[in-house]
Amino acid sequence: MRNRRVTRFELQLMEKLWDLGPCSVREIQEALPEEHRPAYTTVQTMIYRLEQKEAVRRVKKVGNAHVFEAVLTRMAVRKRLVADLLDMFGGSPASVMSHLVETGQLTLADIRAVEKELARRERKK
Repeated sequence: MRNRRVTRFELQLMEKLWDLGPCSVREIQEALPEEHRPAYTTVQTMIYRLEQKEAVRRVKKVGNAHVFEAVLTRMAVRKRLVADLLDMFGGSPASVMSHLVETGQLTLADIRAVEKELARRERKK
């Protein structure tokens, strides 16, 4: 089984693919912020790595350009990232939340929004 974990940069490229839909390496590269835009060949290499990980696939060729599309969904990638994060904290969501509170990245308003979502999900059951 191939490694489906994606790096931060690969995630940035996947975001562009999800936003743009099927597109070429050039289109992905040009959609990146101009200030720190990587070289075309860098983006090409990373797209090929994502292809090896079976996160993207080639769908057609237009002239010399291959058109790629995302195989993995945003939700699938996010689930994997959250699972990896939880693993780093011993599998405990409470430890993650505690860390976020301690670093000021989680506010009382955030917690209340999560409580509302949990209550909504409970009512659905």
